Amino acid sequence: MKTMTTEKLLKITSLGELKKSGYRSMSIKEELRNNLILKLQKKERLFEDIRAYDDTVIPELERAILSRHNILLLGLRGQAKTRIARLMTQLLDEYVPYILGSEIHDDPLQPIAQESLRLIAEHGDELPIGWLHREERYAEKLATPDVSVADLIGDVDPIKAANLRLNYSDERVIHFGLIPRSHRCIFVINELPDLQARIQVSLFNILQEGDIQIRGFKLRLPLDIQFVFTANPEDYTNRGSIVTPLKDRIESQILTHYPKDISTARQITEQEARITEQQLATIQVPSLLRDMLEQVSFEARSSEFIDQKSGVSARLSISGLENLYSTAERRLVINSEKSTTARISDLYGMIPSITGKIELVYEGEQEGTQSVAHHLIERAIRSVFSQQFGNPEKLKKKKDGSPFAEIQEWFAAGNELNLLMDESDELRRKNLSAVTGLDALVKRVFPKAAGEEKVLLMELVLHGLAAFSLLSKQGLVNNFHFKDLFSSVISGAIQPEE
Repeated sequence: MKTMTTEKLLKITSLGELKKSGYRSMSIKEELRNNLILKLQKKERLFEDIRAYDDTVIPELERAILSRHNILLLGLRGQAKTRIARLMTQLLDEYVPYILGSEIHDDPLQPIAQESLRLIAEHGDELPIGWLHREERYAEKLATPDVSVADLIGDVDPIKAANLRLNYSDERVIHFGLIPRSHRCIFVINELPDLQARIQVSLFNILQEGDIQIRGFKLRLPLDIQFVFTANPEDYTNRGSIVTPLKDRIESQILTHYPKDISTARQITEQEARITEQQLATIQVPSLLRDMLEQVSFEARSSEFIDQKSGVSARLSISGLENLYSTAERRLVINSEKSTTARISDLYGMIPSITGKIELVYEGEQEGTQSVAHHLIERAIRSVFSQQFGNPEKLKKKKDGSPFAEIQEWFAAGNELNLLMDESDELRRKNLSAVTGLDALVKRVFPKAAGEEKVLLMELVLHGLAAFSLLSKQGLVNNFHFKDLFSSVISGAIQPEE
């Protein structure tokens, strides 16, 4: 209620006091609608933790709430569908009254259950009431094949009948399921297509007319529920689909999507990643490396090796950033250093975050999960390298020649370079500085770069040239071996006789 403070509301403990207060009941959909209008008038940001949807999903969601619709959020994995549903509780009143002892938290001013009507008849204005906080008005069920009608709607409870000495024709023997117990709440069913078709059918009348039927009891319960369903697109797998009559009864279907640019993707990753205070204090992850990490997910979402109908969750980047910090932290501890900066080679520490979050098509299965993960990182390096230093294939056609020629000549002269993943920062700088032309190239392209930023760019040049097949890079167990591509091909072709 908007005209009374929370403190005054909570002092109301009986039906009579509630009536005198002038409290006005409203349906949950009206409640969501009214509170949304107030927030829009105040220019308040809704769904604070949700990124990438300001111009797409959130306006559609607001229109659905204003229309008092039940909602289906349809999208691939890792698109914040459940997060959105949970944040809808912010649009509920902080507290609403309910009849103490009611299984379904019945409204004292608009009761719908027989037991509630009996209690009102028995106690009158002395009927005790309680107050339900908005966080208690959210219920969620993951749809699995073993979910039954009894779980969602309810069933006859023989133990209850015996304890209360009730005849089975008495409605009080009914044990309500999750949906009736979510009266006046937001009720979410996740992965709706996984719910068996016959169970989906049981939702028809609840959505449309408010009738429920339990073991022969035909009850007219006008349940007051805001339904939110989440689902992957129907063609995602062959596990099941949403039956057409049920989809017809869900008024608004909203399509979610992945972030459309690196900047937004970074905001999501940095918001969700669990990085310790110690890691933040001792490890620096340059912006360039963060962009590269996000690019891995973008490459995965267009890769011919990955099933695009399955999707590539934002959790890949979130777990990847956590692994990136941990890879740098492990090296820091091993070398007894006080602080360190993440490197290009640390990206390969996120491979476990990739392999568990991609579903491969036949060609990807032939390559193998590890190989596909390496391929995605190489593609990300190639993309970011082109943005920073230009495309080598186009640059070599210029009149003044390739800017990478001096570096390639150093390797062509028979020089090789090993970069250990766990080597100290000092040794890394020393090894990179030994490559003729590498330091000069970075200074020419990025004259203001210094310290660890310059070292990172020097490392990027080597990995980038290898990604464009201008150098040979062999990734061994704990190091990367760079050498001339031509000599690598020759040595591979000449095999010693047995």
